[in-house]
Formats: sequence, C-alpha cells, structure tokens
Amino acid sequence: MARINFEVSSGVPPERFIQALTDFSPARAELWPNVDAQHLQMHEVGDDWADVTEGSSFAGGVWERNRYDWSEPGTVRVETVESNTWKPGSSWLYRVEPAGTGSRIRVSVDRRPSTLKGRLVVVLLALFGRRVLRADLQRVLSKLDEHRS
Repeated sequence: MARINFEVSSGVPPERFIQALTDFSPARAELWPNVDAQHLQMHEVGDDWADVTEGSSFAGGVWERNRYDWSEPGTVRVETVESNTWKPGSSWLYRVEPAGTGSRIRVSVDRRPSTLKGRLVVVLLALFGRRVLRADLQRVLSKLDEHRS
C-alpha cells in the first residue's frame, strides 16, 4: 500500500480547479497527464458525482473505474470501484480552499495494489510518488492558469 500526501498552492481559483477535476469530456485527456483518451469512458454522471473509467498506457496499461463525489464543498473524493491494478477502495482525496485570489490544494492518495503490476507501481510511488504527483498537478494548474476564461 502507498499513502501519499502533498499540498500545492496556485493562482487558479478553487471553483476552476474543481470544474477541471470533474470535467469528463475528451478535453480531460489533454489536461491530466495520467489520462489517455483511449482509456476514458463515462458511465454515468449526476449533479455532484460521476462513474468513470480512466487510465493511461503507463506500465503496459493501468486503468480504473472510479466513483467521483464532489457533494461536499471544496472536496472531491475519487474511489476505485474496479481496476486492473488497484483494489476497490483505493482513492484520491482533493481538498481545495481559497488562498488569496487562488487556491491551496491538499491531496491524499491511497493506492492498494491488487496485482503484481500494482505492487511494482507502489514501489515506484513510495520512491518518487510525492514528487511526481505534485509536479503533475502543478503542470495541470499551469495549463489552467494559461487558459483562464
């Protein structure tokens, strides 16, 4: 199991970040580094939740079906329902709060491997996860900041 926590501050307002995090259109694959268009499939969506399969070609293909929940203001919970790598209950938690004209984003990642591939990825996450995931999020925020509407 790998548990990773980190924080990022950005000039992107909280509402804009949450909107990007809960946008499951084809543009998602252009914004988020670990989402490939061929692995993105929307199953159902409600006012404050979504059931989505997403993933990437990393390590020969890592995909997961997730339940997104943004019913609590400033919070997006992502829980794995099914995956070729992670056990159900693996998760991401984003807590987003205003910070000046931007936001502070606290991320908690809990990865529970279900396969050999998952166990290998957990080793990589233990070694490099915080740095890599934080850098990925900063790239997303930079793109959002460049394309402010």
